[in-house]
Amino acid sequence: MSAPSIPEPVASFIVAVNNHDEQAFLDAFTKSGAVDDWGRTFTGREQINAWSDREFIGSQGTLAVEEVDDKGAMVTVVGDWRSNHANGRSKFVFDIEGDKLAKMTIREG
Repeated sequence: MSAPSIPEPVASFIVAVNNHDEQAFLDAFTKSGAVDDWGRTFTGREQINAWSDREFIGSQGTLAVEEVDDKGAMVTVVGDWRSNHANGRSKFVFDIEGDKLAKMTIREG
């Protein structure tokens, strides 16, 4: 079974995350981009960076993609998340604006 096709900019974002590339991770978001991590929202580069240092890139997280649902401006990715902070099947919903991510919402997969 081949891996699901992941549209841009989500594909590059996941590569950045799995490579622990903090700069590419942050650059993937719009200026007013946001992360909603189980109801906790972090808006703008500074808040996203502080959250990521603790719980995402900084915790050496990797995502093994299992499912992709491409609705154009909204892409949902479900996969196995492994990090020093949290582990398990997770759902990531990306709201896309142009070639950037306007929002990433994380929930149980």
